[in-house]
Amino acid sequence: MEEKKFDLNTVIGFILIFGIFAWMFYANKPTQEEIEAKKAEQEQVEAQQKTEDNAKTDFVPESKAVAVNPKDSLAMVAAKSELGVVAYSASLPSAVDKLTTIENEVLSLKINNKGGYIEEALLKNFKTYDSVPLYLIKDGKNASFNLNFGTTDNRILNTRDLFFEPSLTKNGENTVLSMKWKVSDSQFLEYRYEMKPNDYMLDFTIRSQGLQQVFNSSQPVNLDWKLQAIRQAKSASYENRYTEILFEYDGGKDDYTGQGDFAEEKEENVTWIGFKQHFFTSVLLTDTPFKTGTFASKNIANTSELDDKDIKVTKEFAASVPLELNGGELSYNMDWYYGPTDYKILSSYDRNLDEIVPLGWGIFGVINRYLFIPFFSLLSGFLPYGIAIIVMTIVVRIVLSPVTYKSYVSQAKMKILRPEITEINEKYKDNAMKKQQETMALYSKAGASPMSGCLPALMQIPVFYALFNFFPSAFDLRQKSFLWADDLSSYDTIAKLPFEIPFYGDHISLFPILASIAIFIYMMMTTGQTMQQQQPGMPNMKFIMYLSPLMMLIFFNNYASGLSLYYFISNLITIGIMLVIKNVIIDEDKIHAKIQENKKKPKKQGKFQKKMKELMEQAEQQQKMKKK
Repeated sequence: MEEKKFDLNTVIGFILIFGIFAWMFYANKPTQEEIEAKKAEQEQVEAQQKTEDNAKTDFVPESKAVAVNPKDSLAMVAAKSELGVVAYSASLPSAVDKLTTIENEVLSLKINNKGGYIEEALLKNFKTYDSVPLYLIKDGKNASFNLNFGTTDNRILNTRDLFFEPSLTKNGENTVLSMKWKVSDSQFLEYRYEMKPNDYMLDFTIRSQGLQQVFNSSQPVNLDWKLQAIRQAKSASYENRYTEILFEYDGGKDDYTGQGDFAEEKEENVTWIGFKQHFFTSVLLTDTPFKTGTFASKNIANTSELDDKDIKVTKEFAASVPLELNGGELSYNMDWYYGPTDYKILSSYDRNLDEIVPLGWGIFGVINRYLFIPFFSLLSGFLPYGIAIIVMTIVVRIVLSPVTYKSYVSQAKMKILRPEITEINEKYKDNAMKKQQETMALYSKAGASPMSGCLPALMQIPVFYALFNFFPSAFDLRQKSFLWADDLSSYDTIAKLPFEIPFYGDHISLFPILASIAIFIYMMMTTGQTMQQQQPGMPNMKFIMYLSPLMMLIFFNNYASGLSLYYFISNLITIGIMLVIKNVIIDEDKIHAKIQENKKKPKKQGKFQKKMKELMEQAEQQQKMKKK
């Protein structure tokens, strides 16, 4: 009973406390006048905060900028009090969005007063895969160039929001455009563009005059350059494989960010930055190395989720570098390159820009630079590009034919020795060491070796890999047709599929099919020549024989048809060379007789062979002792 009484008292207590709080809230409820006064106070605080924020930012509303008359001293004083160093440039007639065009025979650039940067870059002599004008920058929507700096009156300014005054002049045959953001008539920040005739490279200077008292030396001046790579090729996914940031640093070294979904790099003493697409590139070069540079690249079109026809841009590039003040001023002599990723053009500038073209590292790049590029340029100078590929492939295969001959002779010897090797395997199937010893002795007497067939093949790898890099990078193949292929730098199409097959695509290319058939025939010839009984733990040669052409068929369906054409012709010629060697040059009976003759001769053993034989005999003796 006591417990129930305690519970009842507790409930009553809570009710009383709740009633007291309810009365207090009601008694202290603000009146309507107090609510309106509080609201007005809040609006005043927000307005004050907004004014302070505007004072700290660089953006100048266009209406205010136009309203200020520089000849009205009182208006200028008021504007300067509100807008700071931005006031003078905002009062000029150039404080409007207006474009100035500079152009030559190959390049057309449009520069906006606002920001002073290139808003449009058109390559006059090229079209996209769908035959529309080729822009690297279009309507200022896919690129930005900005200097971010602090001022002595505690403002943070961004040049992308400031108005520059244009001045167009001539320097001989060169067109010069000066874009000045003015603090006064004699104080300014200048972007100077100088375009030469028939050239993709233009001089670009960033300099300041009389801004020692404007730049806040305690805050860095940061240069930020961004670009979204507009799709230019028929296959967006294939183009994306060759789209990345490259840069030169530390006195001539070069590196890249890679083609991943997101990649970032940071280096010191940067001398140029290249936003590379497959066949076109935007490059910023500097005579005064940037102290550091941070570069980021990310995919903005998911090629696995979107159809090729829906992809407009491939990657987004960003570069950020600090600019150093010299005596309180900026002074940087630079260059812009907007043009093709063409090895011949890029190498002509003697600025290490040819590294932008992915020709392969080490020996592969050397072979491409000094053999294949000059040779292909010679052939394509008087032959159609498709025929030039075929002729070049024929020449390469003929040059490598001695290696093919040695490889085939080795395979023929192994084929002749196969019955004896099988006999040794059966005889010593329970003694692996003795089996190996007898097999090596047979090879030594016969003058044959399994490795003698592998070494010639290994010697051809640098050539094959060099060509694998050469054809996708050959700018001259872009939009050049051959037979049914309308563009040797992209895939050929003989049929469109009503659906998309993962890893294969929504089309059927014929050159990869022909190349796959040729590879299959070649592998049947070579594998059948040397194939022995399948050993445990060894790779299944029949599986490899079927896998290689299948991989070619699937993955090369979206590769450049010029590369598939090369593989088709190369394997076709190799098959022909091997048939000639087999049926005309090599007599297997003579080889067999020579092997038997070699087996009868006493074989001199070197020190290494003697030592190996002794070690194997000792191991065999120890194995016998253990069994006892």
